[in-house]
Amino acid sequence: MQDITLSAAVRQNLLTLQSTADMMSGVQNKLATGLKVNSALDNPNSFFTASGLNSRASDLGNLLDDMGQSLQTIKAADKGIQTITDLVETAKAKANQALQTQSQYERKTFAEQYNDLLEQIEDVAKDSSYKGKNLLAGDGNDLTTIFNEDSTSKLTIEAVDYTDTTLSNGLNLTDLAEGQGGATSFTLQGGKTTITLESSTGGPSLNSSSTLSDSTLIAASATLTLFDGAATPAAVTGGTLQATAGVTVQDLIDNLNGIAGVRAEFDETNGELTVYSDEDLSFSTSTAGASFATVAATAFAADTAVLADSGSFAVGDTLTLTDGNDFELGSLEIEADTTVQDLEDFIDDFNGVNASFDTGSGLLSIQSDTDLSLTSDSTDFASSAFTANTTGVSVAALSDSGFATDNDINRVVDRLNTALSNLRSQASEFGTNLSTVEIRQDYTKTMINTLQEGAGLLTLADTNEEGANLLALQTRQQLASTSLSFASQADQTVLSLF
Repeated sequence: MQDITLSAAVRQNLLTLQSTADMMSGVQNKLATGLKVNSALDNPNSFFTASGLNSRASDLGNLLDDMGQSLQTIKAADKGIQTITDLVETAKAKANQALQTQSQYERKTFAEQYNDLLEQIEDVAKDSSYKGKNLLAGDGNDLTTIFNEDSTSKLTIEAVDYTDTTLSNGLNLTDLAEGQGGATSFTLQGGKTTITLESSTGGPSLNSSSTLSDSTLIAASATLTLFDGAATPAAVTGGTLQATAGVTVQDLIDNLNGIAGVRAEFDETNGELTVYSDEDLSFSTSTAGASFATVAATAFAADTAVLADSGSFAVGDTLTLTDGNDFELGSLEIEADTTVQDLEDFIDDFNGVNASFDTGSGLLSIQSDTDLSLTSDSTDFASSAFTANTTGVSVAALSDSGFATDNDINRVVDRLNTALSNLRSQASEFGTNLSTVEIRQDYTKTMINTLQEGAGLLTLADTNEEGANLLALQTRQQLASTSLSFASQADQTVLSLF
């Protein structure tokens, strides 16, 4: 190549073409990459400055992803608290419903429903996790969100524990006692006898105003004594009456009706005195062994037995069923044809109460989920050994429900109000944290954009400018090519001499 000699004009045009080609290559590279600084060789200061800005933008971009996940974790906890708040408000509604009724059975039912709601609250708290992090599950679930690349700016959200409603630093709501029922039984038995009080003078039968000593059964001044049916008969308290002058048949009737478990009815038309008794009973004017009338009281053999055949029941008596809060479940009026089956059905009609009658023993068993009392407006009801029963038949529940009394319910309502207050406060705190993370997220997005924009100002090419440059260089290249052609032609003119 050193042996080839170029003219100055040709050499100059070649240099111009080479320079233009280099510049066109640079412009084309800028247009292709969109960058005016592609490496440190282009502009070390701009390149490294832009690299630093882009690196920080990348770091913040990674933190932005973490912020988004933190937001979802907080949202999951917030939704959980909202649901738990709804459940606590429902539990409070149940407590208020219990307060509006005196029925122990209904209150027991509400207590069971209340406990179910507490279980649901715990389940919701356990289900409020996001990617293994649960702000409602207590220890080990605190959430830390980092806002800048050197971790000097961050937010830590402490988890609360609602997975166990009994925790004092949580909801402080304990399960209520649901109550355990009890049972009792009493024997339905009785018997009756009819004594005809005939006149000792052969006249018509005695009436209620007749003198008792006028009867054929009781002599003047004789002492009428009632004895029980024990193996060794004993005189029944209050069952002694002396047939002295002025003592009438009505006095005898009143005397019999004054004995617990004994009832007397007298028919004025025929002088028949019908005596009903819960216990074996004998009438004597001398000794216990010399009775002139007896009542054999036996257990009712069938559930169709008429209750009025017992000294415990009389037509017109009213039986009342009440629970431990004196809430009246219902009442049954005894009629002439009221049977044991009617009584059993009456008791069975009420929720939480069951009655069963044993036709062999005459035993009526009552089971109740709550305290229960079966009483009568007659003191003869369920009397024993000629002793009045003033309390009736009672079922004592083994334990009462947590809503048994108004005071119990009011204490639960107070705890629910406190729990609601804590939930709303915690929801507000989570809401504040959520807003904070969202604000920092928006700020980070803006900061990333600012950093990337700054880096772009240092490295991005102006495509309009570079396009114009390319067009100018292409024009220059064409002119240089033309100029080179002219210079070459000048040299070729020498050849024409040969």
